[in-house]
Amino acid sequence: MGDMNTSHAPLPPLYISHGSPMTALDSGADGVFWRRLGPAITRAFGKPRAILAISAHSLTREPLLLAGERHEAVYDFSGFPEALYRLRYDAPGAPALAERVASLLHAAGLPVQVRPDSGLDHGIWTPLRSMVPEADIPVLPLAWPPMWSPEKLFQLGQALAPLAAEGVLVIGSGAITHNLRLWAGGREPIDTPEYPESAAFRTWMHDRTEAADWPALFAYRTQAPHAAHMHPSDEHLLPFYVAAGAGGAGQPGRRVHDSVTYGHLGMDVYAFGSSATRLTEALG
Repeated sequence: MGDMNTSHAPLPPLYISHGSPMTALDSGADGVFWRRLGPAITRAFGKPRAILAISAHSLTREPLLLAGERHEAVYDFSGFPEALYRLRYDAPGAPALAERVASLLHAAGLPVQVRPDSGLDHGIWTPLRSMVPEADIPVLPLAWPPMWSPEKLFQLGQALAPLAAEGVLVIGSGAITHNLRLWAGGREPIDTPEYPESAAFRTWMHDRTEAADWPALFAYRTQAPHAAHMHPSDEHLLPFYVAAGAGGAGQPGRRVHDSVTYGHLGMDVYAFGSSATRLTEALG
């Protein structure tokens, strides 16, 4: 991997809405974007040395790094077509990076454990299959506590900020809107028109993020329209704050992709930090 991060520009931390596991089979516009995103990152910044992934589906009581030598896809879902369970994503792990990340968190006064465990939940491997189909970039999952506030998770991200200049791509994976109760009556077609509540919430998040209004974003639960409806539980939104913090304090974020599946499951992608504009330009 001699070409990685050759430009020396810091990599922009990303928040990726990973959507339904079915995106891995029927990717639509979102998969098309993911397939553009990986090469755009390499063109603009060089190939990442590693990926640090914070997913809504890897939750623990305190931060935990899965520092295994090799990873495979974990099928942490049920009731989907058999073909989905035959998809693979075998990627190298990043045990050395785990020690670096642990030192950053300890220096920030945050707890962290390192275990030689392996496995990539679908919030990680689903987008990476499209972004990095060769599966040749080492991946380090960071499990995290969903009971931490947005502000504390932003501080966790701030502790990770030095990684951007070290060739490490930080990815927070979740969903900008996520209310699975809306599927209680059956699954709508993937191209169902967007619910007004979803549109209002996504627009508020976009506007506040581009204005770098972090006090409002930290208090999204009381300030954003339809917040509790779009996130009855907020584990899918909270990785946004880790990625935002990793981009540096107080900076605006840039939405680099926006779409909705099934009428209410937002697929927005955000880039943070001083290089977010550079990524936007690379994506055209």
